[in-house]
Amino acid sequence: MKTSTLPVWPYPRWVAHRGAGKLAPENTLAAFRLGTRYGYRMFECDVKLSADEVPFLLHDASLERTTNGCGIAGQLSWAELSRLDAGSWHSRSYAGEPIASLEAVARYCLGNGLALNIEIKPTPGVESLTGALVADAAARLWANAPAGTMAPLLTSFSPDALEAAQSAQPQLPRGLLLEQLWTGWLETALRLGCVAVVCNQALWDESSVRQARSAGLRMSSYTVNDEWAAERLLALGTDAIITDRVDLFSASR
Repeated sequence: MKTSTLPVWPYPRWVAHRGAGKLAPENTLAAFRLGTRYGYRMFECDVKLSADEVPFLLHDASLERTTNGCGIAGQLSWAELSRLDAGSWHSRSYAGEPIASLEAVARYCLGNGLALNIEIKPTPGVESLTGALVADAAARLWANAPAGTMAPLLTSFSPDALEAAQSAQPQLPRGLLLEQLWTGWLETALRLGCVAVVCNQALWDESSVRQARSAGLRMSSYTVNDEWAAERLLALGTDAIITDRVDLFSASR
């Protein structure tokens, strides 16, 4: 295991989950706008590919929970996906809110000086393709960003997706997402050239923090919605907290 000085961490500590958590329809521009109004300067979102390889925002593989569509989202073209209603499921005031493309979200973030954590969320079976094309899109969209702009952080639960992102655009920072500390997690993060590990909040304790820190990795947590949990993570010295509760936690604290 390598021991090194921790890399510079340019990102804000507080990250708005899927735009504005549960206060607006997740992964939509409306959610990003609401999160911005609460003062958040960094956002997390889920990105997958349409059938014609357009990166767009959606958490689930299927459409039913958060749109008026049905079936596997990745089997539809972007033209079909872009006509769906991704807001009515949340509340009447968001009726007609469309699915967001990664390009639209990138323009919003760049135009407002916001940082972005792109979770690569492949449709099962296209992990490597999704990792490569999302990384390519991110590199293209941020290519002419103003000096000092924070590069998008690419994260995924899928090592295959991260490996493909690494091969396609090695200069973009990466983070390994973990629901469990499976055997070899630390070695995998290092092999993939990750700058961070993003864990289920319960996985961080003195031991896991020590392992990550000694390997030169920064530490983020999902999804932290209680004050006591946030205080525990801050006391452990972790670097970032992803939350739904943009109305509870001040992004400036």
